[in-house]
Amino acid sequence: MTQTSQSPLDIVRAFMKDMERGDYDSAMTLVADDCLYTNPPPLGSVNGPADMRGILEPFFAPTLENELTVLRAASDGPVVFIERLDRHRLADKWVELPVTGVLEVRDGKITSWRDYFDAATILSVWPAA
Repeated sequence: MTQTSQSPLDIVRAFMKDMERGDYDSAMTLVADDCLYTNPPPLGSVNGPADMRGILEPFFAPTLENELTVLRAASDGPVVFIERLDRHRLADKWVELPVTGVLEVRDGKITSWRDYFDAATILSVWPAA
């Protein structure tokens, strides 16, 4: 069992900062091997850090800069709720997406990450892969 002095909220904030920088190596150290990562349809779910990275890294490849601004955060034991404004600078524009995330942290690792947003909003303005 991993012991950590960081609260679940601290771990989630550190994870978001790593993701904002595109530091997938560091971010994935905060993710449990069996973590379930879920996005709204049609994006779906994956399990574990390798599959999570396999979704996130190619999706964010067109970004030149990311801002994941946490507007509000609250935690209840291992469960962390964060309201964010995700901003992504592409070659020709900034794209903004309001997001609410619910993450669970156990033994210092994120075991579940569910993001809620309007997928059509981001997919309609995102460059084709």
